[in-house]
Amino acid sequence: MGRQWGPAMRAAEQAGCVVSASRAGQPEAGSWSCSGVILNRRPGLVLCHGGIFTPFLRAGSGALTAASASFLPGDSCGDDLRLHVQWGPTAASPAGRAERGRPGLCTPQCAGLEPGPPARPHGRPLQPPRPAELLLLLSCPAFRGHFSYLFGGEEAEQWRFANATPDDEVSEEEEEDQLRALGWFALLRVRPEPKEVEERGPVFAVAPLGDVPKGAPLLACGSPFGAFCPDIFLNTLSRGVLSNSAGPLLLTDARCLPGTEGGGVFTSRPSAALVALVAAPLCWKAREWVGLTLLCAAAPLLSVARAALRGLHPDTAALATLLPPEMGAPWGLPLRYRDPGPPWVAAAVLVECGSVWGSGVVVAPGLVVTCRHVAPRETARVLVRSTTPKSAVIWGHVVFATQETSPYDIAVVSLEEDLDGVPIPVPAEHFHEGIVASNTRDNNTGATYPHLNFSIPITVLQPALQQYSQTGDLGGFRQLDHASVPVRVVWRLQRPPAEALRSKL
Repeated sequence: MGRQWGPAMRAAEQAGCVVSASRAGQPEAGSWSCSGVILNRRPGLVLCHGGIFTPFLRAGSGALTAASASFLPGDSCGDDLRLHVQWGPTAASPAGRAERGRPGLCTPQCAGLEPGPPARPHGRPLQPPRPAELLLLLSCPAFRGHFSYLFGGEEAEQWRFANATPDDEVSEEEEEDQLRALGWFALLRVRPEPKEVEERGPVFAVAPLGDVPKGAPLLACGSPFGAFCPDIFLNTLSRGVLSNSAGPLLLTDARCLPGTEGGGVFTSRPSAALVALVAAPLCWKAREWVGLTLLCAAAPLLSVARAALRGLHPDTAALATLLPPEMGAPWGLPLRYRDPGPPWVAAAVLVECGSVWGSGVVVAPGLVVTCRHVAPRETARVLVRSTTPKSAVIWGHVVFATQETSPYDIAVVSLEEDLDGVPIPVPAEHFHEGIVASNTRDNNTGATYPHLNFSIPITVLQPALQQYSQTGDLGGFRQLDHASVPVRVVWRLQRPPAEALRSKL
């Protein structure tokens, strides 16, 4: 993933774990599991998702919404609750010091070996599951408030935040339990082993709320399918960006699967820090998957945990001081890059037009090309942010935007100041077809094709860009509003006219 991701990857993998819950003496009842984050190695504090605890609540899942309380004590769950936490090897653990020459196996049993510690794909065995106790259930009231405002109301029935697809058989009671538990997390304490040698202190720092801006790179770490075969799925990494935020409610395009609820989401720079926890890995609207993962910021959750630990019992008050601290340099400070990277990375900018934002490309020192749906109105004032040089922030205005009927989703932004120091990519003279980017909808059937989209070749824009740069004439761009019929029907995933050749799409 690149050198800049190294610290975040190490922090994520060292902090990632799997939490499973079951009923004492009732193996037939099954188990529930999710991902978690190790907050402190000693005394073994773990934060995970609260959804797996709804079957054990003495007062039922209604206790999560019956009052505006931000936490519930651990004894809110029945005495039959049994918890176990499992994580990967650490430097000080026996597993971490074990020989690494063993071949990687799914499980020892599947290769006919004697039972023992499960092997990792790289030969490093996992720690055996460790018993744990529930200290408290906690949530962020501001998260629940923003969620109710954004996803409630008349359109609430169109949205679905569940661990299954809309076609899976999930009872209304189970779905209601999942919705009530959304935004709830759990603080656990792992029971120490005799003569155990482990690292002490917090595993990472926590990014303050609002410290990470939209578009910032993120790294999500969770274990798909929870406790199912953790020797394969434990601490799976997914990279994305902070897509949007509303207070502590965050959205990312990092891909997360069922079972990654409670997994940690980290920032890569200026230093590795925990940003949020996965609240819902799958989002559906009108029975269609939305490629966004719902997150809850970590800082307010830990603030609730500190206050609760101090007020619950004298024995738990000391634990409040052992939670990870909030720290991290402000994102507004210049980023210290040794190498600006390839020109296609350095030339990428963030374009903000009102409440809408998206990516853009610097094609000249004072000219940026973006999408029409990002900046749809000509003469609109926009803000352009560039990481080089020195996190520049420059105002500009839209000089051209294609019409909605045009298949070319293009807008051109003229900057009030030149972006000096940004390497300008050289436009290609030819392009190759089979480009995958995002989602595409078939207007005839209404079906959506995930991860399929069309990209506009620079060869289409190059004559217009050259004409505008030399003369200021927008005539070349205006031609984009008058695309031929074959181009229009192909971009709409429709069949071309009978006299034209059929598209292979």
